[in-house]
Amino acid sequence: MNLGKALDHVNQSAWNSRDARREFTTHPGWSDPGERAAIEWVASRTRGQPILDVGVGAGRTVPMLTALSSDYTAVDYTHRLIDLCKERHPGLDLRWMDARDMSALPSGHYAFVQFSWNGIDCVDYDDRMRILQEMKRVTRPGGLILFSSHNREGPGYREPFSRIFPVFTFNPLKLGVRTMRTLRRLPAASYNYLRHARLTRDFDGYSIATAAAHNFGIVIVYTTLAHERRQIADLGLELEAVFGSTDTQRIPDDAASSDAWWLHFVARKPEHPLA
Repeated sequence: MNLGKALDHVNQSAWNSRDARREFTTHPGWSDPGERAAIEWVASRTRGQPILDVGVGAGRTVPMLTALSSDYTAVDYTHRLIDLCKERHPGLDLRWMDARDMSALPSGHYAFVQFSWNGIDCVDYDDRMRILQEMKRVTRPGGLILFSSHNREGPGYREPFSRIFPVFTFNPLKLGVRTMRTLRRLPAASYNYLRHARLTRDFDGYSIATAAAHNFGIVIVYTTLAHERRQIADLGLELEAVFGSTDTQRIPDDAASSDAWWLHFVARKPEHPLA
């Protein structure tokens, strides 16, 4: 079985679903406090400069990045989502493009390149490296790269099927609504949970596993803080800062691990290639 193709099929099916489109258009603003802190970290050095927004989806990040610069380009590999983004944000440079091959974009052009909301986790490890290499290629020397990734050491790794069950409340009306939602989700979630279990893999520093989002409809990469630091260094990038999803505090450079749900990595492309 080709794991990369399997992940593509599963995850693109989820992104093209009606539920995904609804969720992506009803979740405005920051994904979490760490994302806001990471954007604020890079803002002063990217304001008014060319920005590339990878995996823009339906356009959640458009307002926050166009507030930094009008020189804005965004790409996504899901036709339905990029079309929806164009409807919601007319007049912007929004393109259908796979981040694994952004050869249509110039090398060394962008001051800031972002891949938000853990979108890079939706491909296998080899393709993840291709995406990071492409992000590095299109970034100008001295420019910044920001991406987020699910944390294998956090509470989201290997979420149990019980995550779809309603949270108990003594309010009968709320409990009834939650129960009805669970019953609506149960057939699809059960099918997806069992079907995607075959794609689970564990490797040194990262794993591939299903996630509860979209009725257990996605299979993603979970990495560790230490492993991602090594990966960034191997790419010839300089890690500037890491933020967790739960607060705005920068994770210390000497921290060996984190218990955040996911992590935001800010890296810098050196002015000159590292020796």
